[in-house]
Amino acid sequence: MNQKELRELIEFLVEKDIAEFEMERGDLKLHIKRGANSASPPIIQAAPVVTHAVPVAPIPTPMVGVPAAPAVGGPQAAPTPAASEEANLYIVKSPMVGTFYGAPSPGAPPFVSPGASVKEGQVLCIIEAMKLMNEIEADASGEITKIFVSNGSPVEYGQPLFGIRKS
Repeated sequence: MNQKELRELIEFLVEKDIAEFEMERGDLKLHIKRGANSASPPIIQAAPVVTHAVPVAPIPTPMVGVPAAPAVGGPQAAPTPAASEEANLYIVKSPMVGTFYGAPSPGAPPFVSPGASVKEGQVLCIIEAMKLMNEIEADASGEITKIFVSNGSPVEYGQPLFGIRKS
């Protein structure tokens, strides 16, 4: 594994917000662990090919929807409309690790799109895990306001998939 491949892997893990990753390829063992808001950079350990830790510059994680801290003695900042809107959403989370598919087959229209009305029990997507296609159904009725995952991307257990504004 060269430095370019390692950098691309780290960028992918940051993009997908994966906190810990472990891989074995032949005699190469790679373990990457990121800490939330840690001051120290993530440490990558590889053995026996690389015998020392390689420090990687920390990549800043944007704080989306977090109101600014109020000045000492000043009024408290009101949450932004987008933050309060997302707080009222019902979040459908991934029940398993796998690959997210928003349509029943390549080229077919997606099961749902933002703005679509859904009913409890309606299929929202498919998650492929170990060559099994698992239909993920809506747990609540309402309107799809946000799709958090792009088609064909890997998902983790508990990762948000859809935001539903309950009706």
